[in-house]
Amino acid sequence: MTRGSPRVQPFNPEKREYDAFEQALLNDWQHDLPLVERPFAVMAEKLGVSEDTVIEALQALQEEGVISRVGATIKPGSVGAGTLAAMSVPEQDLERVAALVSARPEVNHNYEREHEFNLWFVATAPDEQHLAEALAVMEQETGYPLLDLRLMYDYHLDLGFDIQWSQNATKS
Repeated sequence: MTRGSPRVQPFNPEKREYDAFEQALLNDWQHDLPLVERPFAVMAEKLGVSEDTVIEALQALQEEGVISRVGATIKPGSVGAGTLAAMSVPEQDLERVAALVSARPEVNHNYEREHEFNLWFVATAPDEQHLAEALAVMEQETGYPLLDLRLMYDYHLDLGFDIQWSQNATKS
């Protein structure tokens, strides 16, 4: 469980120095990841490095918490089923319940919010029946009812942004 926000902290280009290669990975590939069998090979060719170098750098940036994931964002409802859910859990039981929720393969992540509904998570499944069953199991295992907040209208939010690198955040 992450307290207050998802696992990855807001990106701060001032946190440390990023070389030109890392800057390109973080800035230039926020959109248009190649839809091919080996997208990292295409990236590598354009960046003038090996495919392994790209993969290792992305893994290191993920382990450092700079990025959360690299992959496609699929329009909700177009493949499988998913929902945003929330639970109201007493503070003294929050860690136990969060661990049970996180253990479910359908749960992508969970986080704590300062609200009556203090544990939030995203759950996905191959179909609506599987999702409904998983949510029911979570309620049974945790002992708390959940609020199922299914998407009614979808909005596209472009989460890409042009990183403004300062002199302190760059090195050649």
